[in-house]
Amino acid sequence: MMKQSAIFSSIATVSILLGITSGGTIAKMAHEEMPSTEPTGEFQPIDQPLWVKGAVTIGGLGLIGLELWWFVFSQPKSRQAATQEGIQEVTITVDGGYEPSQIVVQVGHPVRLNFDRKDPNHCLEAVQLPDFHIAQDLPLNQVTAIEFTPDKPGRYEFTCGMNMFRGVIEAQPATTPQVNGVQG
Repeated sequence: MMKQSAIFSSIATVSILLGITSGGTIAKMAHEEMPSTEPTGEFQPIDQPLWVKGAVTIGGLGLIGLELWWFVFSQPKSRQAATQEGIQEVTITVDGGYEPSQIVVQVGHPVRLNFDRKDPNHCLEAVQLPDFHIAQDLPLNQVTAIEFTPDKPGRYEFTCGMNMFRGVIEAQPATTPQVNGVQG
């Protein structure tokens, strides 16, 4: 969440600086150089200094790069469920999405997902696991446990109440312990 606010504040700062500098350029024009306000019915270009054009281009390319990274190249965080007293357990922080958003569990063993909701966003008030027929409200600043047992390998999605935020539970086949390199 902190990274997102830093990114957005940086974008806002660059936008404000570009607005101030381009406004200053127009303010420095002599009265005779100002474009006429009479409607001519034709397009009239407004020349900008080269550095303003370059700054806008660099800013645009930077925003395109940020969007590509955000939507294409950023990898979801994954976590293997820890087994305690026979139950695979993971705590998922609900704050601007789900963290971790990918959980790896073993098939045939009970799973407990502890949703710790920190975000007051109405969209995150509930979580749904349609493959397990589970819909659960998530009270703010409380941990809510959801238990189920995956019976076959696969990828099972969980979403917020509005289906905007998503996570995945990857159920893998149960492994058998090895004794001296031989499965038993």
